[in-house]
Amino acid sequence: MENEIKLFEGNQIRSAWDNEKEEWYFSVVDVVGVLTESKNPRDYWYRVKKRMTDEEKSELSTICRQLKLESSDGKKYNTDVADMQGIFRIIQSIPSPKAEPFKMWLAEVGKERIDEIIDPELTIDRALETYAKKGYSKEWINQRLQAIQVRKELTDTWNEHGIEQGREYAILTNEISKAWSGMTTR
Repeated sequence: MENEIKLFEGNQIRSAWDNEKEEWYFSVVDVVGVLTESKNPRDYWYRVKKRMTDEEKSELSTICRQLKLESSDGKKYNTDVADMQGIFRIIQSIPSPKAEPFKMWLAEVGKERIDEIIDPELTIDRALETYAKKGYSKEWINQRLQAIQVRKELTDTWNEHGIEQGREYAILTNEISKAWSGMTTR
């Protein structure tokens, strides 16, 4: 799973790309927060689930799963997520004037990923744009992309020689990246 932050009208939507299934999973709480503009979207989502009938809850268990996503405190917690189809179904249960624009945004996110699979260079372009939107300098962006490439080459070499990925592997990769570029991989 590749975790990523998507932006909808300036709001962060935590997401994860499943390489095996080739689909996005989105944080339900983040989507609820965007649609309802609630100060406590976690509570809103809890109340939505409480109001569901047993049949609806059963259906919900087939469209939602839990993944560890990074929270605002920097720690990873199990979070309700749903794929595109599941998110569309959840959107239908939440009255919101933002529902249609959000559906269009979801369709665009899906299209972008398909385009990136066809032309991987688009992924690099998107990364450049995202870093620039976050206010990073061109020098920082270039250094970050170089660090990613060096780390990938290093891990590929380790994998070719049978070095298994684990905690020590992650620590070593992080330390090498930090020493090389002054940045960590997290």
